Amino acid sequence: MEYIAEKIGMSRTLGLKAKAVTLLKIREAKIVAPREDGKALVAYANAKRFNKAIAGAQKKYGLSKEFNRFATIETDGAAAGDQGYDELKEGAILKLSFNTKGRGFTGLIKRWNFQGGPAAHGSRFHRTSGSIGNRDEPGRVHKGRKMAGHYGNEKVTINSEILSFDGDTKILVVKGGVPGPNGALGRVKAVK
Repeated sequence: MEYIAEKIGMSRTLGLKAKAVTLLKIREAKIVAPREDGKALVAYANAKRFNKAIAGAQKKYGLSKEFNRFATIETDGAAAGDQGYDELKEGAILKLSFNTKGRGFTGLIKRWNFQGGPAAHGSRFHRTSGSIGNRDEPGRVHKGRKMAGHYGNEKVTINSEILSFDGDTKILVVKGGVPGPNGALGRVKAVK
């Protein structure tokens, strides 16, 4: 079963050997429209966004005003109603999918770790790309050339282990780092 989670931040465990951990808050979600393929439409709360389309969906599924976002996730054939948290137990392996931090339009040095040119003695080659192709043969730039451009904000999926889960506050503590900024929403799926 998949869950929608918000990244709270990173911390560490206390003990003889400290471990880096990431804290995630599982968003409360209601299954509103189960499908036969094991997926379902779920509603969850996120910010104060509201319009007529959201109002119509809330009326259709009998939801309160706080449930203002909808997503299709894997529910393993669960019936309509609140999501269960039985799979989130200590020692379970999770598959976490989050977007990395967006860094906008960046140059070669930041995006691809290129070296750059000399800084002094009249050099006019500092952080630019330099030559990107030949004039005669092939007479074009090859596909896949590492160049400046949009960097970050890509979906990354990792596996991690649950160290603890508090059912009351719905705070999940996973081992290691999770991509994305604090406050980012992602998906959490129990694998084992």
